[in-house]
Order: sequence, then C-alpha cells, then structure tokens
Amino acid sequence: MSNNKYKILIVEDEANIRSLLSALLEANGYRALEADCCSGAELMYFSHVPDLVILDLGLPDKDGSLLLKKIRERDLTPIIVLSARSDEDEKVKMLDLGANDYVTKPFGTAELLARVRSSLRDHRKISGGGSTVAVFSNGPLEIRYDSRRVFVKGKEISLTQIEYNILSFLSENVGKVMTYSAIIKSIWREYPDEGNIKRLQVNMANIRKKFGTMPGEESFIVNELGIGYRLREDAN
Repeated sequence: MSNNKYKILIVEDEANIRSLLSALLEANGYRALEADCCSGAELMYFSHVPDLVILDLGLPDKDGSLLLKKIRERDLTPIIVLSARSDEDEKVKMLDLGANDYVTKPFGTAELLARVRSSLRDHRKISGGGSTVAVFSNGPLEIRYDSRRVFVKGKEISLTQIEYNILSFLSENVGKVMTYSAIIKSIWREYPDEGNIKRLQVNMANIRKKFGTMPGEESFIVNELGIGYRLREDAN
C-alpha cells in the first residue's frame, strides 16, 4: 500500500470543527495537519508543505486573509476558505486574493470533500501543464496521479511523500533536463544551496534503490552531472 497521501492543513480555531475535519479527511485517505491560529498555521505550512489548505478567517491572532496573502506571494497551493462569513462581498474579496474556493459554515461533509477533490484535481492540471491524464506510463514505469501510486513492472513501489513529488515533477517534464534549482524550488519551495542539493541527491539515490537500480546501471532517471535530472522518454 502507498504511504504517500495528500497532506491537507486545517486552519481552524474551533476545536470541535477542527477535529471533525481531521477525522473526515483521514477517513477519506488524506493526511490531516492542524493549526488553531494564523502564526501556527504559517509555521506548519512552511514546515510541512501541504498539498491543500482549508482556511478559517476568524482566527484568534490574525485574520486568515493575511495567511492567504502570504501563501499566494510564493505558492499556488490550493486554498479553500471555510468561514461563517456569508456576505457576497467577503467571498469575492477572498477569491480575488487567490482562494480557490469558498465554503460557508455550516457545511455538508460530502460537498466539502467534493470541493477538496476538485481543487486538488485542478491544481494537478495546472502544475502538469494543463494535462488531464490520470496515469503516466513510460515502459515498465507507471504513475497513477489520482492515487499517488507508483508501479514498476506491475509491482507497487513505496515512495515517501518527497520522493513521489520529485518523481511526479520529473514525469510532468518527461524528456527535459530539470535543473537542481527548478526541482528544489518546486518540491521544497526554497532557493538551492549546498544542503538542499545534497538532500535532493539523497532522495534521488533512494528512488533509484527502490526501483532496483544499482550505481552504474541505466535508470528511468538520468543524472545530468552538475546540472540536474531528466526522466527518460524511452525507458524500457
């Protein structure tokens, strides 16, 4: 089984709602992260790099719109505002600030889950250059984007969240050399330095090992020395 679940950050100061959302998401195959204030949410966001944020606006330390602005300054991570504010002007304001969706409280759980799925799906299309394919297939390598599962010769390969994100990013740019800088900015949202490049190289070595590729053997992923990595188009 894959241990590579979508991470969703819940930013909500009401403990009962936060617990409900966490249980709902976990029961539906997501990994839930929690924060009860804006400052805590900012720390969680930049530490864990979630795939989606569910954001309340009425937080005890700052208004949630400030976190929305901060995230949008650097990332396109999907953000669903979940708020008791039902005024149309408020909804328009949040959408103009960059929210992907706006759900008012009280909310239906089935509808919220549908909006989560939709936001994640739309983001995949954007990050994948508009592609709507659900499965990437390249010789014996298969990546099922919707379930975030990877197979080689029909056998499932268990990748960590970071390892999967690296492989997925390369597959979206198959055949192209992706520089260390491009990969690091996409995966960790940081500027490359010696430490980040080493971290990338360690993760890449782990991916090769899990694929059963020994040093010196041909791999799905080509190491362009001193430049970056490329996912081969002609894997076999």
